[in-house]
Amino acid sequence: MVSLLPYNTFGIDVAAQQVIEIKTTDDLLQVIKKDPDSPKLILGGGSNMLFRRDIDETVLINRIMGKELISKTNDSVTIAVGGGENWHELVLWSLQQGWYGLENLSLIPGTVGAAPIQNIGAYGVELKDYFAGLEAIDLTTGVSIFFDKSAMQFGYRDSLFKREWKGKALISKVYFKLSLTPNINISYGVIPKVLEAAGVDHPSPVDVSNAVVFIRKSKLPDPAVLGNAGSFFKNPELDAVYVEEKLLPQFPKMPQYPSEPGKIKVPAGWLIDQCGWKGQKLGSAGCYEKQALVLVNHGGASGSDVWKLAEAIQASVFSKFGVSLEPEVNLY
Repeated sequence: MVSLLPYNTFGIDVAAQQVIEIKTTDDLLQVIKKDPDSPKLILGGGSNMLFRRDIDETVLINRIMGKELISKTNDSVTIAVGGGENWHELVLWSLQQGWYGLENLSLIPGTVGAAPIQNIGAYGVELKDYFAGLEAIDLTTGVSIFFDKSAMQFGYRDSLFKREWKGKALISKVYFKLSLTPNINISYGVIPKVLEAAGVDHPSPVDVSNAVVFIRKSKLPDPAVLGNAGSFFKNPELDAVYVEEKLLPQFPKMPQYPSEPGKIKVPAGWLIDQCGWKGQKLGSAGCYEKQALVLVNHGGASGSDVWKLAEAIQASVFSKFGVSLEPEVNLY
């Protein structure tokens, strides 16, 4: 048995039968050839996982690296990036090249291969906005399959790889189409205030990235210090009529953001905070004191301990607001 403690940012100590690092596609093909029918669990940075049990599957750690310029036009580039690359390092590298679009997604933990699974997003930008396709290797046949944007069926923190293709393929390479011209997006959150405080009147993409990094560091705990998986719950997208007729009359200061037609997005952190959970503990699991959306491991908590806290929070929010919170993290 192998401990998965070094492989998940929540700091949950569960065991797996076998852990194999995949550095090349040939490594993966050898594993598949040896045992094509055994169930397999793929990990990147382990930053969006909550393990509640020991793992019977063979755990594959995606370490496929590489960054490559595929094509260039007058206004854009297409790049290919290995699934094992660190996401934030990709963002910084792309900015160094003068290739723009990913700056609002700075400092999101995890790997490039995991990013499209979750359709990561922050501060008004989602991965799908710059996604140009991916290559994934079927864990049973070893065949490499290309998925374009339409095939991915992207949704809010959702994709085909969280549903029908969950656990069936390893994402070896992701393609991005980035702009050669800055397209500054500071319409979401407190980015404008941070830039103003820094004396930046005409922000560059690098300025935006720096602001996002500052914001994230100020409100999110470092997993190396305090185990966590970032935002634990999705921000609920609620029926607009329900919000306007039921919630706003009772909670007129409730923050809200536009979503798809007929829907309004409400910050889950605000809902949780209103129920009094911020900074509270349930055993060794807790709700982070600076951001109620983040659940943390204060030391020695099991995955079940964290999940009990999550369920208690869900029950509180539903009782007060009639809103069901859905986990953003992957549960095992």
